[in-house]
Amino acid sequence: MKYPIGIQNLESLIKDDYLYIDKTDLIYAIVSEGRYYFLSRPRRFGKSILLSTFKAYFEGKQHLFDGLAISKLETKWENYPIFYFDFNAREYKDEDSLTAELNRHLESLEKEYGSQYQDRAPEERFLHAIENAYEKTGKPVVILIDEYDKPLLQTINRPELQEAYRSKLKAFYSVMKTMDSKIKFAFITGVTKFSKVSVFSDLNNLDDISMWDKFASLCGITDEEIRNVLDSEVELMAEQLQCSKEECYSKLKTYYDGYHFSPNSPGIYNPFSLLTALKRKTFGSYWFDTGTPTFLVEVMKANNYQLEKLNQEVAQPDLLGSLDSIRQTPIPLLFQSGYMTITGYDSVFGIYHLGLPNQEVSESFTKFLLPYYSPIQKGQEAFFVVNFVHEIQNGQPEAFMKRLEALFADGNYQIIGDEEKYFHNAVFIIFKMFGFYVDVEYATTDGRIDLLMKTKDYIYILEFKINESADTALQQIEAKQYAKPFMNDPRPLYQIGVNFSTKTRRIDGWKITSGS
Repeated sequence: MKYPIGIQNLESLIKDDYLYIDKTDLIYAIVSEGRYYFLSRPRRFGKSILLSTFKAYFEGKQHLFDGLAISKLETKWENYPIFYFDFNAREYKDEDSLTAELNRHLESLEKEYGSQYQDRAPEERFLHAIENAYEKTGKPVVILIDEYDKPLLQTINRPELQEAYRSKLKAFYSVMKTMDSKIKFAFITGVTKFSKVSVFSDLNNLDDISMWDKFASLCGITDEEIRNVLDSEVELMAEQLQCSKEECYSKLKTYYDGYHFSPNSPGIYNPFSLLTALKRKTFGSYWFDTGTPTFLVEVMKANNYQLEKLNQEVAQPDLLGSLDSIRQTPIPLLFQSGYMTITGYDSVFGIYHLGLPNQEVSESFTKFLLPYYSPIQKGQEAFFVVNFVHEIQNGQPEAFMKRLEALFADGNYQIIGDEEKYFHNAVFIIFKMFGFYVDVEYATTDGRIDLLMKTKDYIYILEFKINESADTALQQIEAKQYAKPFMNDPRPLYQIGVNFSTKTRRIDGWKITSGS
């Protein structure tokens, strides 16, 4: 099978016999039921091939859809003038960069449909290009915009330039409302959702389908689609890995499934990682490795975000849909860019529960965050984890604690926010990383972190205190009877009390007792 990894053009995909997961029934519904749409999805989730499919459809290329669902639904195929704007190709470093990118697209349209207004502002040229295309062809235009928010994302830490981009894009897109009678259809995609008070405020007829159950599977791949279309490929992968087909399905689900884009969305697999894994017949962090989320870390640090919330966050719908709110919280950016997803929905209060979507994101993001939120230096993550986990698995709590104490004693690390929150974040991210090799559970209340680690041979209960004492931590373990559930467990149990000093920024005491 030929996997369409990196293929973003439908015509090329169909002609060269690449795999195509048929979404054309949803495409037909979109075209039939409205005219102006917006869709937010993470990078590499198929937004570009979706727009290419719309383009082929509105060009009337019926032959490309033979055998697909839409071939039984559409009876009249017509060719419309297409305005296709792709903002992916440029680095937006100054105000002229965006103007140059708009002009690049407009010059192509003016060459095809003619114009006498090349010296005008981009929004004026856009308006006249629509008029000329309509007059020349006698048909309304189709407008397709890919990654509209690329200029805004690249200027997250440059508010003045971002505001200049917002103003320019707002004027540009407002033309679409002015020229409504000459527009057949418009579809806009991006990673982040638009803010109703900024870029698209004048285009108030735009239908945001990003969190609509009906179109939740428009980008990405569902479990049903895998079993219907890719079952034989999963079987081949299972043979390569020397496991059963159902075991392979289960592992694929653990690694790459878990995205939910609406309250009742089916589980959506990351298409890039899934197809790459099936092609290579091995598991890897394929999607994560194609883009480093440094900008996300900067936003998280600026907001002093508590990392323990990554798997237990809550948010209201308006927060998830506002790019403007990232200066107060990283939640919308984490959600929209694919590092968080909906894990539950409280319909009574209209509140979403959010968390990390799957093992690929959880493991890779945790490893990526380690150097930013702990004393572990970049490039040393594997070395430290191997040694720590080895000591946990071999029942060596004193060696483990000496290593942890030495880690914080280094002193050559930057405190993010106040020392207390830094220690909470550091402990969380370190033990989160251990959790991929050892059974680790966290319980957090009022800023206190209690930790339970289990291996096949040992059990560890840890209590962390700040500016108190290791004895106080051990007393709490005893008082709250944390060991009681393991009274009949034959495995040796260690109770560890740890104290962190914000004055010295070090672990200044720890004690270990054994037995339940």
